[in-house]
Amino acid sequence: MVLFRQELGDVLRDARRSQGRTLRQVSSDARVSLGYLSEIERGQKEASSELLVSVTEALGLPLSFVLREVSDRIAVAERVTIPDTVPEGLADDASPLVGAH
Repeated sequence: MVLFRQELGDVLRDARRSQGRTLRQVSSDARVSLGYLSEIERGQKEASSELLVSVTEALGLPLSFVLREVSDRIAVAERVTIPDTVPEGLADDASPLVGAH
């Protein structure tokens, strides 16, 4: 079973490591406790939307980039293909998302 929190943690850890930064540096910049950020990176805790924004800003990454990377990893695990473009009809505000009422 694929868990969002585990994939999110992996993406955040990979981004931090690729920047050569420590947990302490990112937790300080994001104003998040070191232990809590560690638990998020290990997929043990769910990140609130506010915390996620703080961490992505501390990493200098757009939230959309992080969420897209998580989505891509989940799609690979689920063996599905995500189109690179928004399907026609979903780009405008008049059309609901799939399954929305």
